[in-house]
Amino acid sequence: MASDATKALYKVTEAAEVLSLSRAELYEQMAAGRLRFVKVGRARRVPAGAIADFVALLEQESQVAA
Repeated sequence: MASDATKALYKVTEAAEVLSLSRAELYEQMAAGRLRFVKVGRARRVPAGAIADFVALLEQESQVAA
C-alpha cells in the first residue's frame, strides 16, 4: 500500500484534509477550475501535483494582494 508521501491520487476527502479545507470548499475550488482533478468512473480524484499547484496559486494570490 502506498504511503501518503508517495500517493499519486487523493480522494476528495483526503485532499480536503491535506489542504485543511472543507469538502464543500474543495468542490467549489474544483468547479471554479482552481483545483485540477481527474475522474475515475464517477469518482473525482485530486492528483498530488494539483494540490501543490493549488497551494502555489494561493501563495501567489496572497503576495499580489499584499
